[in-house]
Amino acid sequence: MSADKGSWVPEHESTVGSKFLQKARKSPLVPVGMVGFVVVAAYGLYRLKERGSMKMSVHLIHTRVAAQACVVGAVTLGAIYSMYKDHFLKESSNKTQK
Repeated sequence: MSADKGSWVPEHESTVGSKFLQKARKSPLVPVGMVGFVVVAAYGLYRLKERGSMKMSVHLIHTRVAAQACVVGAVTLGAIYSMYKDHFLKESSNKTQK
C-alpha cells in the first residue's frame, strides 16, 4: 500500500505560490507594492543608458529610493485600510445593532 505522494500536501508544507496567494488575499496591497517595485526598477534599468551627465551611483540611488517609495506607500495604504476596516467599520456596525 503505497500512497501517491504527489496528491497530498500537508498544511504546514504548502508551496510558495499558495503562501503568496494567502498573503495576497489577506492584504491585497502587498502584491501592488511588489509590482510597483519591479516596474520602477525595470524603468530605472531602461533609462540607464540615457541618464545624461548623472553619475551611475546617483542614478541607482534615485531608482532605489523610488522603488522603496512604492513599497512603503503600498504598506502604508494597507495599514490605513486595515485600521479603517477594523475600527471604523466595526464601530458603525456596533452602533446599528444597538
